[in-house]
Amino acid sequence: MPEIDSAETHDCRIVILSGPSGSGKSTIINRLLEAAPVKLVKSVSATTRPPRTGETDGDDYYFLATEEFETRLANGELLECARVHGFWYGTLKSELQRARDADAWAVLEIDVQGALRVMDEHPNAVTIFLTTSEPQSEQRLRSRGTEPEHAIQRRLETARDELKSAYRYRHQVVNDELDRAVQEISDILSSQETELHA
Repeated sequence: MPEIDSAETHDCRIVILSGPSGSGKSTIINRLLEAAPVKLVKSVSATTRPPRTGETDGDDYYFLATEEFETRLANGELLECARVHGFWYGTLKSELQRARDADAWAVLEIDVQGALRVMDEHPNAVTIFLTTSEPQSEQRLRSRGTEPEHAIQRRLETARDELKSAYRYRHQVVNDELDRAVQEISDILSSQETELHA
């Protein structure tokens, strides 16, 4: 895949949604893809970790060999990336181009570290930090039934650290009630779309 010059994607409309584990990011994005007042394309992240049961390449993630990921990184094809628990995760610039070609906003569900990198390159991105109460986050993490206790505690500790960066985002939305949170984000996007066409 040829390198995509960042200048080509600089006028892309980008929505960044970050938040601690258990804050409901994926659920909200799925709802927004169906009901948002603007056209959205979900950015699919790339990773070197193996697929979990039920995950599909190109839908859940782009599952890349480590060598391919690192080659793309060296070629400047990644907007942001991080190594987490031994595996690479990142956003391919081609995902922004895919949204741009569809005349849509690119929705990036990424962590604080990645979000801050994207903000540096795309200061006009609509940045939203999603929060919920710690008991609610913990309940959601436990209800998944996919991780041992030590992993849940590590995620909760990471969540506390991420909350310290919430002020860096243009918007903070509390996901205490799903329909209300989806509506609040929809209103933010509608307002941004109106400003772009003013």
